[in-house]
Amino acid sequence: MKFSSKIEKCGYSPIRKFYSYQVECEKQGKKIHHLNIGQPDIQTPRNFFTAVKDFDEKVVAYAPSPGIPELIGAIRRYYERIGVELSDSDIIITTGGSEALSMSFQCILDEGDELLAPEPLYSNYLTFTTMTGGKVVPIPTDPANGYRYAKRELLERYVTEKTRGLLITNPGNPTGVVLTKEEQQVIADFARDHGLFLIVDEVYREFVYNGQKLSSFGSFEGIEDNLIIVDSVSKRFSACGARVGALISRNKELIAHALKICQARLSVATLDQVGAAALYDTEESFFEEVRAEYKKRRDTVCEELGKIPGVSFDVPEGAFYLMASLPVDDTDRFQRWLFTDFETDGETVMFAPGDGFYRSPGLGKNEIRIAYVTNSDELRRSIRVLAEGIKRYNSL
Repeated sequence: MKFSSKIEKCGYSPIRKFYSYQVECEKQGKKIHHLNIGQPDIQTPRNFFTAVKDFDEKVVAYAPSPGIPELIGAIRRYYERIGVELSDSDIIITTGGSEALSMSFQCILDEGDELLAPEPLYSNYLTFTTMTGGKVVPIPTDPANGYRYAKRELLERYVTEKTRGLLITNPGNPTGVVLTKEEQQVIADFARDHGLFLIVDEVYREFVYNGQKLSSFGSFEGIEDNLIIVDSVSKRFSACGARVGALISRNKELIAHALKICQARLSVATLDQVGAAALYDTEESFFEEVRAEYKKRRDTVCEELGKIPGVSFDVPEGAFYLMASLPVDDTDRFQRWLFTDFETDGETVMFAPGDGFYRSPGLGKNEIRIAYVTNSDELRRSIRVLAEGIKRYNSL
C-alpha cells in the first residue's frame, strides 16, 4: 500500500513518542517523574465546570463553525483589556491552538513554500508545516546569548522568494525567551517590509517572570494584514483537555479562507466552548498567583540543574519550559535507557529529547526540554533522579 509522501516525512512528537515505554514502566510499578509534557497541575478555575454543569439545552447541537458568540465575545473583551481592538469577525474558535496553527498554514502555504522560525522550536510546527507541503527554514539561536533572534540582519539572511511567513512563539516554547518591545518592533517591521505573514503563538502570554509586561503583537500598528495570532485556553487557564483555541487576524481575506476549513470540519465541541467562555471571567488574582508559582518552579529546576556537573542551560524568562544540554552522547538513547535499564528507589524520569525541537539535522542530540509544570517538591525530586541517571549512564 502507498502512503502520502508528506506523512512519511513527518516524525513522531519528542514529547509523546515514548508513551509505550511509559505504559510498560507503570506496569512494572515504577514511578515516572514527568518533565516531558506541558500539562500543568494548576487547578482549572471552577467556573469552567460550573458552566458545563449548568448547560441546560435539550440537545448538544453543532456549534456555529466560527465558534459560539459567547466565547468569541469573551475573547474580544479579553483582548480589549490588554489594549488590542478586535471585531468579532476577526476571531475563529479552533480545536486548541494546534488547529489554529494547522489552519493558518493551510491557508498560506503551497508546495515548496517556506516559513522562517527560530530554532529550537515547538516540534509540532514541523509536522503542521510538512503536511501542507511547505517547510520550516530555521533561524539559529544560541543559549549563550539567551536565544535572541530579533535582529534584522539575522532575519534577512534567510528570506527567499519562497518565504511566506515568520513563525514565532512569545514567550517561547521550548526556550522561555521573551521578546522586548523593541525586539517585537524589529519583527513587525521585518514582516511588513517583506510582505510576510507573521504567525505568533501567544498562548503563554500571562507567564513572564522578569517583571516585563508582555505586549501582544496585536497592539502593533501597520501589520494588520500580516498578523495571525494563535491563542488558547489550554495553558492560560490550565484547561488543556478542553481543546479550545483561537485563530485571530484582522486580515479579512485570510479569515474568509479559514472559514472554508471551519465549515468543512463542522464545529468545535459545544460544551468545551461553553466552559471556555466562562474561563474568561477568571479574576486577575488567579494569574498573579500562577505566575508566582511558575517562577518558584523555574527557580527550583534551575537550582537543581546547576548542581549537576556538565549540565548547561539558559534561565527562561517566560512560559514554563527550559532547554538544557546534558553530558550524555544522545538524549534519545538516554531516555530509552532510563525506561528499560534504570531506576532509583523504584523511580525514573521522562523528558523530551532535544533533537525533535530542531529542523537542522544533527542538532539537539545532547539536549532535552524540561516542562516545569508540577510542584516544586516533585520537580526537585525529578531533577535529582535525572542526576542519578546521568551518573549511572556515564559509568557504563
